[in-house]
Amino acid sequence: MMNRKRLFWATTALIGGVVAAGSASAQSTGTEAIENRAATVAEVVVTGVRGPFTTDGTVVAETVAKTRSSITQEFITTQTPGQTILQTLNLVPGLNFTNSDPYGSSGGNVRLRGFDGNRVSLTFDGIPLNDTGNYAIFTNQQLDPELIERASVNQGTTDVDSPTASATGGTINYITSRPRNERGVELVTGLGDHSFGRVFLRGDTGEIGPWGTTAFVAASVTRYDKFKGPGELYKRQFNARVYQNLGDGDFAAVSFHWNRNRNSFYNNFNTLANLATEVFPENDVACVRPQGIAGTVQNEGTGSLIIRSDGTTGTGSCTNYHGLRINPSDTGNIRGNFSYALTDNLRLTLDPSFQYVMANGGGFTTVSERDDRLDQGGGNTGGLGVDLNGDGDVLDTVGIYTPSNTNTRRYGLTGSLIWDINDDHRLRAAYTIDYGRHRQTGEATFFDRDSEPASVYGGKEGWGKPEARVFGRDGSFFRSRDRFSIAQLNQVAVEYVGNFFDDMVTLNVGARAPFFERDLNQYCFSQNGSSTVRCTSEAPASTLANGNVTFGSTGTTQWIRPYSTTLKFDDVLPNIGLVVRPFEGQSVYASYAKGFSAPRTDQLYQPVRNPAGGLSFNSVQPETTDSWDLGYRIRQSNLIASVAGWYTEYQNRIVSSLDLDPTSEFFNLTIDRNVGAVNQWGVDAQLGWEISDTLSVYGSASYNNSELQEDLALSATTFLPTKGKTLVETPEWTFGGRIDWQATPNLNLGLQAKYVDDRFSTDVNDEVFPSYTVADFDARYDLTEAFGVTGAFVQLNVTNIFDEVYLGNISTGNNATTIDVDPGPGVVNRTGVVRSGSVGSPRTAVVTLGLRF
Repeated sequence: MMNRKRLFWATTALIGGVVAAGSASAQSTGTEAIENRAATVAEVVVTGVRGPFTTDGTVVAETVAKTRSSITQEFITTQTPGQTILQTLNLVPGLNFTNSDPYGSSGGNVRLRGFDGNRVSLTFDGIPLNDTGNYAIFTNQQLDPELIERASVNQGTTDVDSPTASATGGTINYITSRPRNERGVELVTGLGDHSFGRVFLRGDTGEIGPWGTTAFVAASVTRYDKFKGPGELYKRQFNARVYQNLGDGDFAAVSFHWNRNRNSFYNNFNTLANLATEVFPENDVACVRPQGIAGTVQNEGTGSLIIRSDGTTGTGSCTNYHGLRINPSDTGNIRGNFSYALTDNLRLTLDPSFQYVMANGGGFTTVSERDDRLDQGGGNTGGLGVDLNGDGDVLDTVGIYTPSNTNTRRYGLTGSLIWDINDDHRLRAAYTIDYGRHRQTGEATFFDRDSEPASVYGGKEGWGKPEARVFGRDGSFFRSRDRFSIAQLNQVAVEYVGNFFDDMVTLNVGARAPFFERDLNQYCFSQNGSSTVRCTSEAPASTLANGNVTFGSTGTTQWIRPYSTTLKFDDVLPNIGLVVRPFEGQSVYASYAKGFSAPRTDQLYQPVRNPAGGLSFNSVQPETTDSWDLGYRIRQSNLIASVAGWYTEYQNRIVSSLDLDPTSEFFNLTIDRNVGAVNQWGVDAQLGWEISDTLSVYGSASYNNSELQEDLALSATTFLPTKGKTLVETPEWTFGGRIDWQATPNLNLGLQAKYVDDRFSTDVNDEVFPSYTVADFDARYDLTEAFGVTGAFVQLNVTNIFDEVYLGNISTGNNATTIDVDPGPGVVNRTGVVRSGSVGSPRTAVVTLGLRF
């Protein structure tokens, strides 16, 4: 019988030969076409197609002129069923992902060469997935792993046509597998710890119709309990793809994706003191609101009955009740991929897309029944008020559900026109438009007496029960925010690829020019120079000479009326790479790329009234990076290895800081602003070695050194001493490794581990979260002989097999201990706040049964 690796490639149609194997990591169809040529040159002409393209899917022989690491479905299929692809990528150098639970549905945190996830571009079949407003990555909403052909990480760089306005730290991309050429059904079911249950079902049509069209549809359902504390996680996903081979390398494909999550949050307020005792807090099991009694005062912020996770009871607010600490999301997209040769030397590629997002992170607010936002005036102690709890009076303080909903409709297109001048020279022109309509609202709704919200999306129109919405006396929604933004990226790119000296040298020279603009529409009143808003239909108490207003219940606080504006950002970003192949199976490469990240929506919704009577908006400039890599790769008959040294200059870093410019309208206001640079350098290395046909090993290592260049202003005379410090949550060393052993013709065993070094939790580096190592085990037994069905298997996955107790995600801050923030001879002590983190999941086992027929 064939071993597992040979059987895998024999029974799946994931790659179609040399060129397909070398190019599938590309982010767009246009870049894939460019890299097809590079792979052909590197693998066929120079190395004679010697050596493996991959060692058990953990490492791929890359040919591009930049640092990149890729994994394939062969490795993905060994991991925990339903796991987020970001966790599966966690062994590659330069990337550190801290997963929030053992199965991936709670999300997690990304760090790539020291850059957080908001500064890393995540793409799916070439379409950008980062939030259009704050660039967040939602790792729990990714494609079912059974459908991912390949995933890759560009450490520190983008592709020349990357459709992103946020990637200063690099890119992560994954590709959907093609439909199979043979008709069939695949069923994968799993049962595991924490009441885990999952079913994945896929059906392929095989080649149908007069043109041999192929298609698949797939669906999955996952449900399990949190590994600590009350609450569960529930996920449903549906996918489909239609693929048409048009011959001679031409094709067209349309794909559909829909994902629904209904998750309870973990309580992540876990300090180093909790880690020492291994006693961790959790959310409340139940919260019962007081019954309203006419003529008496009820305060649900102090008088609700709480049943805590440890079984004790108390009174207080329902803010920590697990039924309110939720993260519902509904996301979907439609993706197109098209590549067609217009002539023998001119090719057109198109990647159109549409995306939909509806999501929030829960929310709880207590409000007085005489709040002016409800009765539109009269002061908090007078006025008519609104009876929120139905007890016949307006004396109470009532809890309501106020989630911050984000509803996005996003349209995109990336296209390339590629001209083969001759066999050695190629030109490409590319264009991208990414148009996102970003609606952010916080319409309130009521709870029942047990504090369950009437709708997970609050009072959002079209969701939940209309009668459960919270209205003011004039019929207006009671809401916590109300704004509409448009994020529009228009980008042009050009690229030249040339091969010289009998294909021993390949040169890539390109540039992309993003033109990005944000249309801001604020429908609430904004506190002058702050992101705080007051959403109300009440009449202001007074209008000041400068145009700002005040409200009776907020004293002299100045508020800016609803407004609209458009802000624009642009740059030219060169992207240069050189590959030299001095010997068969070896190459040296060097690259330079400039990165760009435009300010996020929240950084811009903070205007001030200027002396001329107009509005001044934050003048924060886009963050940029200059990244250099120098690397060496070797590919022999049974070995793939690479090492890269890198250096990054990170300019215009954006943080919240005090404006000390006395000529600025923002003087003495804390706003998001550019505070200087960070210099970073390091080394990334990985190796895959097939020791024999039945045994292979993989190893990776990364070193990261970062240094902040400026102190952070706290006031006109005090500064946070950050100069010379290291970036938060960034380990200096990480190591990853895996052993893959085909123990018998039917049994495959895998053991892998990731070591993460100490990480600073504060900007001044005065608190350190300790290092940790997490090891995982997998065993897969081929049941083909037992069932007589190719593809039948049973698999065991055990994550964190040594039950390591550690803190993963860190809630970072300025300082944890009391420090002196006066740079002069005086002493001004600033009290610190100890930081917290999420507890890593314990040892978890899951058994999976798969069939294909």
